[in-house]
Amino acid sequence: MPLPSVALRCAPLFVATAIGGCQSLQSSDNFLGVITPYRVEVVQGNVVTREQAARIKTGMSQAQVRDVLGSPLLVDAFHTDRWDYVFTIRRQGAKSQLRRLVLMFDADKLISIEGDGQLPGEREFVASIDTYKAPATPPKLALTEEQIKALPTPVRPAVATDAAPPPPARDYPPLEPLR
Repeated sequence: MPLPSVALRCAPLFVATAIGGCQSLQSSDNFLGVITPYRVEVVQGNVVTREQAARIKTGMSQAQVRDVLGSPLLVDAFHTDRWDYVFTIRRQGAKSQLRRLVLMFDADKLISIEGDGQLPGEREFVASIDTYKAPATPPKLALTEEQIKALPTPVRPAVATDAAPPPPARDYPPLEPLR
């Protein structure tokens, strides 16, 4: 009898190993098409929009650039004349984004601006990270005449004008001693 008990103990391990080894059954969004793991939203860096980038011009000082774009994400200690503005976002339900903007300075003056593609406008950026999905059909907020007629008529309780109010349910001692 020791053989079946060992086999029963090893069966879950074998199944887990077999499923874990099947890369075709796993995807980045779910596991076996059933379980969707929670993914932490990761936002790093500086958002630089097209409107902000249009405000910076060559010849500006580092302080002026910092006023427009904020502090850079990366300033190399060995190359202080290079500022890297990097922005990344990974969010469940939205496409991952990575943008880079490199500014080069010479004696505290901006000499070049390099980027890896078109920067989004403010509205485009907000639209790209918005994961809210509106319902397909808006809910009805009003009843039709037939639905109103089908409602039961409310029963109003009779109001007794001469009846005294009922006594309190419990009688508690006073909080402060009577003087």
